[in-house]
Amino acid sequence: MVYLNILRSLADQQQFNELKANAQALWSENGQLAALPLLALAHAKLGEYTEASEVCEQAAAHEDELDLDARVDLAGAYCVLLRWQIALPLLEAVLEQQPEHALALARLAWCRICEGRVAEARQLYARSAALEPQRFSVWSALARLCLQEGDLLAAQEAHDSACVDTHALRAEVAAEFTVQLQALQLEIQVAGGEIAKAEQWLEAHVASLSEATWVRLVQGFTLQLAGLDQHAAADDFLRAALKYYPENLDLISQMAELAQCQGQIPQSIYLLRRGIALARKQGQPEISWWVRLSGACVHQMDQLARQAAETALEQAEALQEDERASAEAIQVLRWQAKNALAQVESQDQHFAVAEILFREILVENPWFLPAIQGLGQQQMQCGQIEEAITLFERIKEIDPAKGYSALINARRFPEDKKTLDRLEWMARQPSLVGRSQPGFLLQLASAWEKQKNYEKGFALAAEANLGSKKFLSYDPKVHRQSCAQIRHAFCKELYEHRKGCGVASSLPVFVLGMPRSGTTLIEQILAGHSQICGAGELGIIPARIQGLNRWERNTGSGRSYPDCIDDLNATTAQGIANGILEELQVFDPDARHVVDKLPHNFENIGLIKFLFPNARIISVRRDPRDIAISNYFMDYQAKFGGMGFAYDLTWIGEQLADHNLLMQHWHQLFPGEILEINYEDVVEDTEGMARKMLDYIGVDWETQVLNFSELDRPVKTASVWQVRQPIYKTSKAKWMHYEKYIAPLIQGTNRKITWEPIEMVTLPEAGLLTDGVMHYKQQKFAQAELSFKKLLHHIPDHAAANYMLGLIYVQSDDIHDGIKLMEKALQQCPWKADWREDLAKAYELAGLPEKAAGVRQSREPLADHSAEADWRQNSGLSSMQINGAQA
Repeated sequence: MVYLNILRSLADQQQFNELKANAQALWSENGQLAALPLLALAHAKLGEYTEASEVCEQAAAHEDELDLDARVDLAGAYCVLLRWQIALPLLEAVLEQQPEHALALARLAWCRICEGRVAEARQLYARSAALEPQRFSVWSALARLCLQEGDLLAAQEAHDSACVDTHALRAEVAAEFTVQLQALQLEIQVAGGEIAKAEQWLEAHVASLSEATWVRLVQGFTLQLAGLDQHAAADDFLRAALKYYPENLDLISQMAELAQCQGQIPQSIYLLRRGIALARKQGQPEISWWVRLSGACVHQMDQLARQAAETALEQAEALQEDERASAEAIQVLRWQAKNALAQVESQDQHFAVAEILFREILVENPWFLPAIQGLGQQQMQCGQIEEAITLFERIKEIDPAKGYSALINARRFPEDKKTLDRLEWMARQPSLVGRSQPGFLLQLASAWEKQKNYEKGFALAAEANLGSKKFLSYDPKVHRQSCAQIRHAFCKELYEHRKGCGVASSLPVFVLGMPRSGTTLIEQILAGHSQICGAGELGIIPARIQGLNRWERNTGSGRSYPDCIDDLNATTAQGIANGILEELQVFDPDARHVVDKLPHNFENIGLIKFLFPNARIISVRRDPRDIAISNYFMDYQAKFGGMGFAYDLTWIGEQLADHNLLMQHWHQLFPGEILEINYEDVVEDTEGMARKMLDYIGVDWETQVLNFSELDRPVKTASVWQVRQPIYKTSKAKWMHYEKYIAPLIQGTNRKITWEPIEMVTLPEAGLLTDGVMHYKQQKFAQAELSFKKLLHHIPDHAAANYMLGLIYVQSDDIHDGIKLMEKALQQCPWKADWREDLAKAYELAGLPEKAAGVRQSREPLADHSAEADWRQNSGLSSMQINGAQA
């Protein structure tokens, strides 16, 4: 018994490695049953959940032979594993026999928090602390609970009571408790609004504390700031901390995480890359940094995400040969790296490959939460609903909040209101995201809607969206102006003057409309046809638009999409169109039609018809009020991008109005060529609408299209659950439950649509730059000069045209005028290394070696390597043009 008390003191002092070793020895050598719960507790505290679960089951099989203290230890292990439902009856049974068992009271307090009975938890902690005032962890837990309730005075009293006699403790234990007390004091100061005081304390102690201790305190402090929605202050202090320790990986890591929480993905990627470089410099493992980089890029930059994941896995495999690294640490890093690659494969719809990777991880560690989440989400997308539910139930055992979140997404709602209240409490726990978790609150809003408590549901949705809006860069004025530019650029005259630019293929079918209008349902119906492939939401058209923008940036034209559409000649347009066809045919080489159902392609109909005059376009309409409510209750992956409008009812209304005006424009431009389908009509007459769509596309009727809910194909949209169900009518007129809340929506929809005057250059001829370059390469300098001068007549500051005309002048003995043009071009595009080298050679030809040396010394990095390569490849030019021409 004395030895067991020593082990329990190790647990109190948070010495879990030592506890594990001694408890294992006591069980192995003496068969002491009471050592098993302590061993399970040590495993759980060290994150070894599989081992902890196995030992818990082993101890539970002998529960009747355990004394009260051992049962409390077993309950403690279950608490760490977040299985409070199992711990609760154990603790209640102990307290029936021994009501003043201090540790049982403390652990019961934690269970009461999980139940949402916070006031009772506070009383239990207070009783426990009064019985055994030397237990640091109980005072600390009580202080934080008081903080959550806003009782700063009680929190400070608990903090002061937690100050232990460090002389009775080992040095490392005393140091750890001291740091925890300092962190708690900072939390109390921040909660009380004494942020400046906390900052001053940290700055005053930067020299007296070790780097690791000070950085740890800074991390806790900035986490508190973010938890109060003071993200700017948190970011500022982290930057200030980096001035003291500019190569501290923990500070950079938290800055990257903070940036990602705010949707600042480029900033996060920059910081993660910086972390990789510093880890390499310091001889530290880079693997976890590569994993995080992959996660930051997986939804936006698929190639970089794959490269990062593959690098992480390669390094993890190589680390196994390093005898200095512990086997346990290597194993965790391997799981993380393999899971990152599985996420990339899943995002790329290589589902079979991803599933193998996920399952390999789970064979080795059934408790590895990221792999369970990844596999569960993929099974949802692929229609394996029941297996997905089973996986989500397992998540609930490991992390209840994440488990319930996944189950709600799968439309498995908690039935009892007590559970919903408890989950709401969890969703309001401060984190780097802020005072609450908006995504989780939106899921709970849907759960309350299922309970028909529409007032509660809307209140949570409004709170969640307000929490998300603070990070969003969406500007409805910018969107409205963009729509006006699209209408201006894609006008009747464009198609009259650029006839024959596209290709005649009818392979692409575009299903588009406002998000949540029913586009997924329409695509699912069409994909049931033997000659139609449903490819999902593709980024093919937006990717081409980004490619056009890259081209314009790197030619220095000063233009961007949609202004530049009039510069596409038939050769270029057909090249773009044929590239799209090649991508579409990969989905199903035998299909007559491939469906792209990206909803926001309604903004891109002009480009689609420019490239594919015969493309079939199905515009899905739905009651705008239902669209609005459905969007308002949804948390989108793309909320930091194009879906930012969905977090404000007024913005949604304005987006609906923009959509209507654009569709009116397209119908006027392409009369009779776009098929409009109403979602409500599909619900009422599915077969009739299906026949109408198939007839429009040009394929024969097939009955199996009506069995869309049974279709075995992946669905990667917010409608992933709905399309697995037969047609249901409950989503019609759902807005009526929220009628009293939609005044901002109506206001936004009906607001007068105005925009700034459009200033857009119109080129009389397409391809002046590319034609000029072609003539130049053929040494037809007079024709090339004419093309470039025509272009410069309309766009005097076009950098590439100035550069090319400068080359011609240099070779025509008008070297000084040529140099002026080349200088002007380089001033606009200073990153262009080849232009810089050509200018240096021109200086040398002009007898200006000093200037040549100067321009070579002032090199700047390329702004966009891929687009620069595009320019060089497509133009066929190199930095040897001047020398070659002179020769």
